[in-house]
Amino acid sequence: MSFLKSIFSPEEKERLNQGLSASKKSFFSKLGTAVAGKSKIDADLLDELEEVLIRSDVGVATTLKIIDALEARVAKDKYLGSNELAHILREEITTLLQQHNDNLVKDFDAPLDHHPHVIMVVGVNGVGKTTTIGKLAHHYKGGGKKVLLGAADTFRAGAIDQLQIWADRVGVDLVKQQMGSDPASVAFDTLQSAVAQKSDLVIIDTAGRLHNKINLMNELAKVKKVMDKVVPDAPHEVLLVLDGSTGQNAFEQAKQFTAATEVNSLAITKLDGTAKGGVVMGISDQFQIPVRFIGVGEGVEDLQLFHAETFVGSFFS
Repeated sequence: MSFLKSIFSPEEKERLNQGLSASKKSFFSKLGTAVAGKSKIDADLLDELEEVLIRSDVGVATTLKIIDALEARVAKDKYLGSNELAHILREEITTLLQQHNDNLVKDFDAPLDHHPHVIMVVGVNGVGKTTTIGKLAHHYKGGGKKVLLGAADTFRAGAIDQLQIWADRVGVDLVKQQMGSDPASVAFDTLQSAVAQKSDLVIIDTAGRLHNKINLMNELAKVKKVMDKVVPDAPHEVLLVLDGSTGQNAFEQAKQFTAATEVNSLAITKLDGTAKGGVVMGISDQFQIPVRFIGVGEGVEDLQLFHAETFVGSFFS
């Protein structure tokens, strides 16, 4: 059995296909309209394809990279017909995504890079941040890891309670304080507990506020500084959660959070039921940050590891 087959079961691939069905249908409908009546890939078709990609929330910068790559292919082989366009697009988009993502493919039972391995989760309210944390805890616990959660989003009403519900559901411990407590204090207590309990993985929730970028930056810097005192170089991963269904708004959120802290991985949620799946390609490429996880449904198993070739293959299947 190949490495990828061991990660993506038939059931997972089916969930991925279903989750991306709206994006796929919308994209190929637009592509079909652009290609209609065309027998070859020429400048006019590339112009129309550029519009299709932008309207599919791939983003302008990434779209131009893809168009440039296609122009190079056409210049090299002048007999490419429009019926080959989907295949060529699939190859070029896969190549683009693999630049940032393929080296991160790991199963949930794979050894972690640190002990404990600390993930700080950031993102605005409403993107599925707490749900993503709960699902990650479920997957990693299922992979044999001892997981500890830290409720450092102490500003939003209900945030601590929601994380407690997930901790109880998954069967992992949660470190928390009262609402309004210092987030850095919660992070400090969580890591101390993780060291004492010999936890494998620590996931720290943080407040999702963007109304004042300076305050956000200062708060996240303080949380990171405190964690480093307990576990050297923690957090080892800063995971930004984005709502894929918001399209271009997700780009703006990525811009704000990457300016506020050193984000080094992405989770893109709510891809099911939306036609904006192209945002995965654009955000990963534009910000040069690997996508670690994607959400393709509401079920606990619908948060999946991201693999560029599998994702694009499903999108173009």
